[in-house]
Amino acid sequence: FRRGRRKGRSREGVERGMIAQPSIVESAQKRVVIVDDDDLFRESLGLNLSEEGYQVIDFDNGEDALTFLLGGQQTDVVLLDWRMPVMDGLGVLRRLREARCDAPVIFLTVLSDQIYEEAALKFGAVDFIEKSRRLSIILQRLKLIIEGPKAVSGPGGQTEQPSTVHHGQLELRVDIKRAFWAGEQVDLTLTEFSIVQYMAARAGHDVTYRQIYDLVRGKDFIAGYGTEGYRANVRAFIKRIRKKFRDVDDNFSEIENYPGFGYRWRPRPEEGQT
Repeated sequence: FRRGRRKGRSREGVERGMIAQPSIVESAQKRVVIVDDDDLFRESLGLNLSEEGYQVIDFDNGEDALTFLLGGQQTDVVLLDWRMPVMDGLGVLRRLREARCDAPVIFLTVLSDQIYEEAALKFGAVDFIEKSRRLSIILQRLKLIIEGPKAVSGPGGQTEQPSTVHHGQLELRVDIKRAFWAGEQVDLTLTEFSIVQYMAARAGHDVTYRQIYDLVRGKDFIAGYGTEGYRANVRAFIKRIRKKFRDVDDNFSEIENYPGFGYRWRPRPEEGQT
């Protein structure tokens, strides 16, 4: 990230005049709340998001953030640090959910152990991202929350997304980004949810490695480790998704391999193979 140049609660996009044009242009700015006690990280991330067209409001502690969020203020996304003095990020998230504040929360943290990710998701976070990840990754996750995966286009063009999608034993609550298998919640990250939603909407049809990678990273994102490096990244995502479903159902086998090409979500028996 770039180094922060000023401090302040709200950035209304003043700094964006320094660049030719933000990459996100919308009639109404989307509001992002950053809660992090690391001044340099918070200010740097805030400046970058402001320059991308977001309205950024930042706090260096959980208590002030809660006062703002529970005081009737609206936000599109909350970016929340885990380790903070007095009240940690998980405490902030729990208070938000107890107060029935359903603002989407993404944890940004240096804690990479899976136990932290699982705790965050169980208490209602939609994603968990290591702070070392590039700005482009954070931007892509924000877009997934605000815009959602693109609806499946049919002959008449793009269709509306229903709030709940059912496919066999799979239930996807699109409005809250939650997945259920046979009635039990599967703790998917936002990215994993988006992959499952994308594949299930195309059940029985082959989905390429590149299609999945573009969904996660943005279209035509340049992957590392050579021109085919993105394949290993996609395999890792699919492996994690399968494991999480199998933690709920040992017999889960809905994601089929298409060697050298990609994957497919198994169609229901009555649908047949396509």
